[in-house]
Amino acid sequence: MTGVLADTQLKDMIANGAIVAEPAVTDAQVQPASLDLRLGRVAYRVRASFLAGHGRTVTDRLSEFEMHRVDLSDGAVLEKGCVYVVPLMEALNLPGHVQAVANAKSSTGRLDLLTRTITDGGTEFDRIAPGYRGPLFAEICPRSFSVLVRPGMRLNQIRFRTGQAVLSDAELSALHSDTPLVDGVAVIDEGLGFSVDLRLPGSTLVGYRAKPHTGVIDLDKIGCYDPAEFWEEVHASDGHIILDPGAFYILVSCEAVHIPPEYAAEMAPYLAMVGEFRVHYAGFFDPGFGHDAAGGTGSRGVLEVRCHEAPFVLEHGQIVGRLIYERMAALPAQLYGADIASNYQGQGLKLSKHFATPH
Repeated sequence: MTGVLADTQLKDMIANGAIVAEPAVTDAQVQPASLDLRLGRVAYRVRASFLAGHGRTVTDRLSEFEMHRVDLSDGAVLEKGCVYVVPLMEALNLPGHVQAVANAKSSTGRLDLLTRTITDGGTEFDRIAPGYRGPLFAEICPRSFSVLVRPGMRLNQIRFRTGQAVLSDAELSALHSDTPLVDGVAVIDEGLGFSVDLRLPGSTLVGYRAKPHTGVIDLDKIGCYDPAEFWEEVHASDGHIILDPGAFYILVSCEAVHIPPEYAAEMAPYLAMVGEFRVHYAGFFDPGFGHDAAGGTGSRGVLEVRCHEAPFVLEHGQIVGRLIYERMAALPAQLYGADIASNYQGQGLKLSKHFATPH
């Protein structure tokens, strides 16, 4: 069976030992088309980001780059601008026909908390080869805010697939004709185009920019923090904003997105040539995101944008990313938002769940 593995199939993988963990995986970790990964008990502060490389283990490389160790057992702060490697509680014994890709969870991305998965023998971040057998590690680099973490926290997630099930542009166009994937015109070119909304109805507020000097965010505290202490509001009255080099922004898509239950999607950058910025995206869109039956009508994509070397004018309606749709190998038992306390179903412009709703 070709496609992205659904929640029921993930549970089968756990039962047959393809996914192992200590302590055991919980039901709360299993999402409609992905598995949340949990931090272990120690963080290694390292001199630089690294990949293990062919024939090398992450533990071998840690002996080269480790500066000191941080015990997370009672909670510890990972400091802004530093790089850490944390062994995860989960490990894999993948069959030869199953590969995996990992990504930061939505709340992680919205805090500009760069989190990538690395593996023994790995030559790419977040890509796990078919048949991989071994441990998993999270590389964590807080870029805008220092964060307080504890063992068991779930900052990244992993998606498993068999074969190649990405929809071609022709297949995507046919699906959109049958089941609209966005409200309005679909821009389909190597995926479904995503544009930025800088003309929100009834307000000049179009986004937020991370403040450079803030306090620590405890990732266990939900709805606790005053957005004004961590974010500056970004306003636009004429449909454009100027991105500052090095600054991190939360913006929102023009399009309300729909992921039908038979599909999953992943957000990818559009084109480096378009401008001096990158959409530092959270990545996975689960089956049911924006789906009417799962309470998601009108769910927009939140854009995590970082500007690079030069100030850049971002215009309303500019394409900044694309959604790559894939078929599911099976229908999930539960959809995103339906009875699983999904935080971002039906969203518009929205900060991470750690912040109180702005007034």
